[in-house]
Amino acid sequence: MTELLYATDSYLKDFTARVMEVDEENRAVLLDRTAFYPGGGGQPCDGGMLSDENGGVWQVARVKKTPAGIWHTLAGEAGLPQPGVTLHGALDWDRRYALMRTHTALHILCGVVFRDYGALVTGGEMEPLKGRMDFEFESLTADLVAVIEQAVNREVEAAHPVRVQILPREIAFQIPDLIRTKINLLPPEIQEVRTVEIVGLDLQADGGTHVANTREVGPIRVVDYKSKGRINKRLYIELD
Repeated sequence: MTELLYATDSYLKDFTARVMEVDEENRAVLLDRTAFYPGGGGQPCDGGMLSDENGGVWQVARVKKTPAGIWHTLAGEAGLPQPGVTLHGALDWDRRYALMRTHTALHILCGVVFRDYGALVTGGEMEPLKGRMDFEFESLTADLVAVIEQAVNREVEAAHPVRVQILPREIAFQIPDLIRTKINLLPPEIQEVRTVEIVGLDLQADGGTHVANTREVGPIRVVDYKSKGRINKRLYIELD
């Protein structure tokens, strides 16, 4: 299995790793450790570069998590690094950091809506500096959206620390309201649960990357809202 460096250090920009397996047909390499987030929970995978000591350079086009570990699909036509080779990985940091800010912004939104209205999340996705989240709301008005936006930005300015823990499943599931989605997306075979806590506001099971303090998110704008069903409403956010 691949050691998930991003799970404990979202700010790690580069790393070294060893090639474990190569998939020539799909131009992919399996690494023994990685800082590239493979995507999930609405957050897209990271991009960046892999290189070796002999001058080989490969752009990481896609990252995917499988039961065997994390596969990195490499763009271009150059020959692939072979098993046993040590590589240097470098993230597209500007994109990653924008996604970290966006993901934390969505957790702030989720925390405020759950705290103030008790609404569960029914879906969400993001790209750098923008995203959307769906909630179990029967009705949503422009006035209420403005109230939510103000509340969200108060939490940004409160400069809450953001903490990550990896807990045994039986301990994690003793935490009230750990799962904020309508459907529990954690299958029984997952025995360790990663939690992300915005101290004083929100605590959820989550596998993505986040900033260390809500102040890093910056102002959050709720730019639109839509009804996606009788009790399903969508909020769209953007960051500077």
